[in-house]
Amino acid sequence: MNPALWISKTGVQAQDAKLQAIANNLANVNTVGFKRDRVVFEDLFYQVEQQPGAQRDDNTVSPSGVQLGNGTRLVGTQKVFTTGSIQTTSQSLDVAITGSGFLQVQRPNGDTAYTRAGQLQVNAQGRLVNAQGLPLLPEITVPANATAITIGENGLVSASVSGSTTPTELGQLTLANFINPTGLLALGDNLYQETAASGTATEGKPGDGALGKIKQGALEGSNVQVVEEMVDMIAAQRTYEMNTKVLSAADNMMQYLSQAVR
Repeated sequence: MNPALWISKTGVQAQDAKLQAIANNLANVNTVGFKRDRVVFEDLFYQVEQQPGAQRDDNTVSPSGVQLGNGTRLVGTQKVFTTGSIQTTSQSLDVAITGSGFLQVQRPNGDTAYTRAGQLQVNAQGRLVNAQGLPLLPEITVPANATAITIGENGLVSASVSGSTTPTELGQLTLANFINPTGLLALGDNLYQETAASGTATEGKPGDGALGKIKQGALEGSNVQVVEEMVDMIAAQRTYEMNTKVLSAADNMMQYLSQAVR
C-alpha cells in the first residue's frame, strides 16, 4: 500500500478530532464558566533509511539523512483556563470568581467536584446548591426568614433576617486551586474532578493568593472567542480537504502504476 494513503488518513482523522473540539467550543459559547478545549497533535514515528551524519559510499557524510514521516496523531486535549468575561446579573445568589479558584460541591456519591459556574440557589432544606442541585462545600444553610443574602469578596455569607437589624453570618465560602488545572477530569454539568495529573486541591478563602475574589451579582461567561473558533474551523476544513486530495492523488498513482505494468 502506498504509505501516502496511510499518512493522509491520519491527517484526516486529526482534523476530524480538531473539528469536534471546535464544535464543542461553539456549542458552549453561552455556557456559564465553560473553558474552551484545544487539541494537541504530535508526529508519528519516522522511517529512518539513512541516519543523519552517516558515512556514504563516496566518503562523505550525510548532513541530514533520510527520514520519512508516517503522519500525525492526537496526543491530548487541554482545557484553557483563561478567565471568561464577567457578566452582571444583579441576582444575589449569582457569584463570579475573579481568579483561578473553583467552587466546591458534593456529588451524590459523596465525592467532591469543582466548578467555575456560580449560579447558586437555595434548595428545599435551605442549603446553598449549584444549578444541578449539588450542595456547596462547606455547607451553608439559609434561614427561612432571610430577606436578603450578602456574599462578600472574601466569601463571607450573611443574611438579613426579619425582626433583626444586625446581619446574621451564615458561613464562609472557600475556593480550591490546583497546580495543574488542565489535568482535571471534565465530568460535564460544568464540573471537574481531581486527578493525579491535576495535583491535590489547595483550599483557601477568597482573596488568598491566586484563588481570586468573589463577585456577587455576576457570572463568569464562557472564554470561547467565536471569531477565533471560526478561523480555526476554516483552517481545519481546508487542511481536511488537502489531506483528502492526497488520498485521491495517491490512489490515482497506484491505479496508473497497476495499469502501466499490465
